[in-house]
This record gives sequence, C-alpha cells and structure tokens, in this order.
Amino acid sequence: MLCVLTAIPLIAQDWQTSQTLPSVDLTGLTSAQKALALKVLRTNSCPCGCEMKMAECRTQDPNCSNSKALASIVVTAIRKGGNEAAVLAAVDASPLMHRAPPKLLEDPVAIPIDGAPFIGPKDARVTLVEFSDFQCPYCAQAVGKLNAILKAYPSQVKLVFKEYPLDMHSQAALAAAAALAAHRQGKFWPLHDAMFADRTHLSRKTILAMAGSIGLDTRRFEQDWDSAAIKQAVANDQTEGDKAGVEATPTVFIDGQKYNGDLDLDSIRPIIDAKLKRK
Repeated sequence: MLCVLTAIPLIAQDWQTSQTLPSVDLTGLTSAQKALALKVLRTNSCPCGCEMKMAECRTQDPNCSNSKALASIVVTAIRKGGNEAAVLAAVDASPLMHRAPPKLLEDPVAIPIDGAPFIGPKDARVTLVEFSDFQCPYCAQAVGKLNAILKAYPSQVKLVFKEYPLDMHSQAALAAAAALAAHRQGKFWPLHDAMFADRTHLSRKTILAMAGSIGLDTRRFEQDWDSAAIKQAVANDQTEGDKAGVEATPTVFIDGQKYNGDLDLDSIRPIIDAKLKRK
C-alpha cells in the first residue's frame, strides 16, 4: 500500500459518509445522481494498487491519477443519464481497469547512497533503499515491516533511507530536513522513530522537543535544520527518487531494482533469498 495510523478511523469514516470527495465535481447532479456516484465510488476498487475503494483513495491519496480519472468517468456517465449498470460499464471500459500488473522487480537503476543514513552492516550483501515521507501513513506502517526484514537478516541486509516528502503533506519537507539534521549528529534513526510514532502532530515545536528528548544538541540541530545544505540534500534525494521512478511512498528498491510487492517478510523473503543465493 502506498501513500494514514492514529487518524485512520476518522478518515476511514469520512470517505464512507462524506458528501464530497477531493477533485470530484458533483455540481449539477440531482440528489439521486449524486447518491449513485458516491455509491459507485465507495464500492468499487481503485486499480492503482492501493487496495482501497475509489472514494477512499480520493480521500487518502488525492494525488492518485487513477481514482481521479475514474471518478470523472463515473460522473460523466451519470450526467449523460446512465444508470448504475451503464456507469459500471463505462468504468470497466477504461484502460485504467485493465493494466497489466507491474513486474515484481523492475530493471535495476543506479541510486547514490554514499552518506545516506542506513541501518544494518555497511558491507551487507543485499541493500534495500527506501524513499519515504514522515507524514505518509503507509510509510509509518512500513517501519515495522522493514524492521522485521532487518531482524530476519541481521548480517546480510541493510536499509538505506532516502527523503521523499510529498507536497500533499504540509510538514513532510520540514520533517525530512530535521531527519537529515539529526543525521549530522548520528541520531537519524532515533528521530526517525520518534517522528513516525507521532506523525500526525509534526511541527517545528514538536520536532524540536523530540530532538531534545533523544539527546541532540538542539542549538546545532536548529542551525543545521535551517541550513541551505540540508534543504539541498532533501532536494537531491527527491531528484534521485524521480530519476529512479518513484511515484509514491514508500517505494523500496532491492539492490537497485524497484520492488512492487508487499513488504511483509513472507512476501519479500523469496526475493532476498534468491539474491543471496546468486551472490
């Protein structure tokens, strides 16, 4: 799942009860037509791979082009007088609903990792690179899964973290810069854990409090946090992600190959074992 944990119950309720959805224009529809549009969007899945219904995806991931385009198809069909069967037929006719699934592992790309924060052996035989956003709910869920992988392969796998703050998350860029500022004092992972643990309340004040609680020199931390060099480092990670084909968070690469599967240990274990065997 790609890019919400403390706020999930509230958000989950919104997409099922809200009479509006992000970037879905229901103006001009009758009450019955509007109800039909919302019914279709709430009961049919988005094909983007998020495993959510279209209305849920519109609410939780407004940048998703798939749910946005399909919502437009739904509303257009209803404006033309289509009933539920006609609307569903219009959705099913969209090429978006019949895309071939992506390869589990894509072709390898070069991702610079020198100087980036990592956990695990420096000379690990398999390298995972994660592009992540500290406000992304799915990135928060991925933390436990990635930790389980590292625990299963303590001497064979390392995890490299790359910043990829999304525009849809107002505090993500601030948090990304804070993480790299903490990295300068060798405290990247403690701040990483603290921010993900409280990702719905990130602000300069709360992050500064976290920095103090993990033993950072807060004066130096703030100077680094606000520096042009740190901002450029965040931008560099984003550029590297764009070049590598990152479109959402979290995105994980295994030895440079974009991985399009679940991060659960049982799902990723065959991939890692195969790589270890070849090496």
